[in-house]
Amino acid sequence: MARLFCEVKKIFCLGIAFCMLLPSAFAKPLEEGTPMTLTAPSVLLMDAETGAVIFEKHADERRPVASVTKLMTILLVLERLEEGGIALDDRVTVSPNAAAQTGSQALLDAHAVYPLKDLLKSTIIASGNDSAVALAEYIAGTEESFVTLMNERAGEMGLENTRYANCTGLPADGQYTTARDVSIIAREICRFPTFFSYSATWLDTLTHPSGRTTDLTNTNRLVRFYTDCDGMKTGSTNEAKYCLCATAERNGMRLIAVVLGVPNSQTRFDEARAMMDYGFATYSRTQVAQKGDLVGVQVPVTMGARDKVDVALGSGLSMLLKAGQGSKLSFETELPESIAAPVEKEQELGKVRVLLDGQIVAELPAVAAENIALPGILEGFHRLFDQWK
Repeated sequence: MARLFCEVKKIFCLGIAFCMLLPSAFAKPLEEGTPMTLTAPSVLLMDAETGAVIFEKHADERRPVASVTKLMTILLVLERLEEGGIALDDRVTVSPNAAAQTGSQALLDAHAVYPLKDLLKSTIIASGNDSAVALAEYIAGTEESFVTLMNERAGEMGLENTRYANCTGLPADGQYTTARDVSIIAREICRFPTFFSYSATWLDTLTHPSGRTTDLTNTNRLVRFYTDCDGMKTGSTNEAKYCLCATAERNGMRLIAVVLGVPNSQTRFDEARAMMDYGFATYSRTQVAQKGDLVGVQVPVTMGARDKVDVALGSGLSMLLKAGQGSKLSFETELPESIAAPVEKEQELGKVRVLLDGQIVAELPAVAAENIALPGILEGFHRLFDQWK
């Protein structure tokens, strides 16, 4: 990649043909308000890679979200699969408690033994409450113990406005979350290809140990009717009304749309579709800089084999910005006046701040681009002599 930086009083201006989105550390949405009329009480549109929020409305309002709650249940299962504590081929015995769950079901047989992958599949595709409880009991012994794990994980993720009382999303006192917290969980789930191997499926069949079958239809209609949508989760109860978290990937960019609390089912799909249409039409992704790109400045080196060391970026930066915002990007450095030899390549020297319209949106490490050794004995003697003259 061509070198992107040139020094101008330690401020680096960058013109970009494309625009990109802000990194996850940047809390402020890219846009104030919503760019279209949305009837949902709470919405949020996020770029999955960076976690940047494009726009939101009442995103921190605590609400019941029905089966969207299962996103945390699914996340915990996926994480334990990744850790190796459980496996997709594990055999899970369904308890009478799990089989007796109300609401959406996979119609599991009590005391029957199912492959864990079938329980995960029916939880993701058909939102089976019985499958979710069976998974929870398998991992933690009881649903109550699993809920403790859910709340602990929420705390680790900084979800201060989320509290779980069950693993299914069935109505329960003291259970709530927000559009923002849902999007954060959804973004974490996007790390797992296993999830998408199920969530992108429109129709499937669950074969029970007895030989009977249950047809599984994806509750997320956008999987079938919205181009590039490959998953996430629906939810509906009288209390929560109709809720949806949906995701789609197009041209290397994945968006997450959260719509909570609308009065009818189709509205959640229509509004999520409109949100993602806007995101894909208005924003695009590019690589601003790559690890190792020279910044264009040098730091003086004291008592080294060379007097200065070139500064490079210690990490790359990919962003998503609205078209036309490239001219508002700038970079500034924070570097020491000098550094003592020896200097090791990729040794951190300071920071490169990325600014959009004057606001800091990311910080990248500024590192040494090369090794600078101590001088040899003879060269060191000459340097000392020069300093004494």
